[in-house]
Amino acid sequence: MIYSFSEFSTDAILKVGNESLLEPFKESKQLDIFAFIRTGEEKAEVVVDSIPLTLEPHSVVSLTNVQYFQYVSGSNLKVYFFNREFYCIKDHDKEVGCAGLLFFGSEQNPIIHLNESEQIKFNMLHDILVDEIETKDTIQAEMLRMLMARFIIKITRLLKEKEQIETNKKDTKTELLRAFNVLVETHFRNEHSVQFYADQLFKSPKTLSNSFAKFNKSPLKLIHERIVLEAKRLLIYTNKTAKEIAFDLGFEDASHLSRLFKKHTSFSPSDFKKQLKNAS
Repeated sequence: MIYSFSEFSTDAILKVGNESLLEPFKESKQLDIFAFIRTGEEKAEVVVDSIPLTLEPHSVVSLTNVQYFQYVSGSNLKVYFFNREFYCIKDHDKEVGCAGLLFFGSEQNPIIHLNESEQIKFNMLHDILVDEIETKDTIQAEMLRMLMARFIIKITRLLKEKEQIETNKKDTKTELLRAFNVLVETHFRNEHSVQFYADQLFKSPKTLSNSFAKFNKSPLKLIHERIVLEAKRLLIYTNKTAKEIAFDLGFEDASHLSRLFKKHTSFSPSDFKKQLKNAS
């Protein structure tokens, strides 16, 4: 069953349900909504940005609205959909907002395993969410936002434990990486230089490089990976030519994107498109 909440004044949407919420994604398409998928006793199989993911029993994965998603298999799932208007308009702490660790941290699509105690807590929170969606009154919206904030805070804590980040101490390098990822997500189509992002963060390019070394990443590689990911999405899910895609991604000369794409994938954009056709 699917439980839905909408708010006319803000266009906010929250949906809570099972795998039936994922049925429209039997074929890969852009989510256009933030999502959490939680497995029960069985594992689930999904594809995110053309990469297959296995969600083991009693685990949670977070997904952003810009990703392409395909639901392959899985039953007895708990699924949560919400849009930016529902949650992101609130002034949440940076770590648990829509630009927080779950969506723009050091790990893309973090999968969090829940132990037995955590499963009980999340089951209770799920039941309270469903009960609140069915309670129609003037404070319903605020209650639902509070409950979703609680859900995200609990998942974020578990992620920080997984990454062995101290919860009582701000990890400035992790926060810097998160802020960098958010900026890249906003500007990657037009800004390709590390200097631009360093200026936005009031850091030097060298400081960024030294900070990200902890994660075995470099600022330039992160920018290039985001550009290549978007190029892949456009090649897979649209009929745009390599030249059109290069223009969309801020390249005046398509050959520049082609070289970058080949460096990361071993294929030119045209050859990548041909591989897709041959595989279908």
